[in-house]
Amino acid sequence: MRPGSRLAAAWAVLPNLTVRARDDQREQAVLHRLACWAGTFTSDVCCLPPQTLLLEVAASLRLFGGAAALFERVVNGCAEQGFEPRAALAPTPLAAQWLAAAGDAVPCLHPDELPARLDKLPLAVLPITAPRLSRLHGFGACSLADVLRLPRAGLARRLGADLVADLARARGELPDPRPRFVFPERFAERLEFPAGVENASALGFAGRRLLAVLCGWLTARVAGIRTCVFEFEHEPRADRFPVSVLSLGFAGATRDVDRMAHALLERLPRFELPAAVVAIVLRADTSEALPGRTAGLFGERGTVAGADSLALLAERLQSRLGPGAVHGLAMVAEHRPEKASRRVTPPPPSPGASAIEPTRGARPLWLLAQPRMLREEAGRPHCGGPLRLLTGPERIESGWWDADEPGAVGDVRRDYFIALSVRAEWLWIFRGREGWFLHGMFA
Repeated sequence: MRPGSRLAAAWAVLPNLTVRARDDQREQAVLHRLACWAGTFTSDVCCLPPQTLLLEVAASLRLFGGAAALFERVVNGCAEQGFEPRAALAPTPLAAQWLAAAGDAVPCLHPDELPARLDKLPLAVLPITAPRLSRLHGFGACSLADVLRLPRAGLARRLGADLVADLARARGELPDPRPRFVFPERFAERLEFPAGVENASALGFAGRRLLAVLCGWLTARVAGIRTCVFEFEHEPRADRFPVSVLSLGFAGATRDVDRMAHALLERLPRFELPAAVVAIVLRADTSEALPGRTAGLFGERGTVAGADSLALLAERLQSRLGPGAVHGLAMVAEHRPEKASRRVTPPPPSPGASAIEPTRGARPLWLLAQPRMLREEAGRPHCGGPLRLLTGPERIESGWWDADEPGAVGDVRRDYFIALSVRAEWLWIFRGREGWFLHGMFA
């Protein structure tokens, strides 16, 4: 059967054909669900109703092991969601759409390859009406290569400037910004079944689909959850039990789909259904920040870069910059900023290795070797412009008993402030008897 065929002709060929009206609202819901699922791969997603999803994956290629591995994961993941995708990978969004429409699934990674790949495409990929397509055939054009050989000015005059602009966008000659999909603040997705499901254990497959969508939403929001709720909607005749609720709880915030699916599969065999289930809803009302785990800097095995990774980094920097150019910092039980740390052999001790309590108040990592005097106007310190005091004062008194203190003569008192410069720099300054001084800078 082909689009545009008469319904009577379709029934003549397929007497058992079932005809249903197209449901635009449900198609939008499915596209929304797939956009949330695509958050697993990128947060830059664009929905083009009724059936197109664009993913900007340039920044994700290394994370997923290259273009081929990422492309395979996207296609397989979409199939696991119950769809047969036509997918393509190209340097421009419009080129990817046209390649996908033509069924060309070979990734096109370099802009130099794009013109040759587009030239082979049929005219059917162009988003134009049937009369305009017929005019192109009348010009003798059978592929995009034939269209691109036509004079641009004449093509725009006869078929419209929008077609010429689309050709330029597809080839990367014009920018092609697309509206980004806005991931919702709260997660709620619904999945209907073609027939009622009476066995709770059989709900695990559909539940995992929704959990994969949830994890995509969480990944895009750099968040995790501690609880989520499944709602099982029953057949209309079950008026006494319209919805059954199953809550999942986790010891800590997570967005690991395997962990969530395992918890669901453990609970379902013991969950009693009062009636057949016709739809399943997954909700996650609250989430919390959950940054991703840091991998090793030099590709070491393991999920977290620890002391071994830091040691390897220090060794490589020392070999390139010299042993004296790289050192660590350790805290010292001293209230004076100049003496509150000391150099150690890298890597520095782990935070839990020291029992020294940090001093109160914020401290910059970068301290000047000697405090630098600042200009003062009307009692206000200046450093490239007037400074705005954000916090302070914090009184720090010198060690009058310590003759080795730089520049100390007797008992010195300093009132420290955190200040903001006109260049948006966060500075650590103090006021003493001689005036205002710059002592450190925050990163």
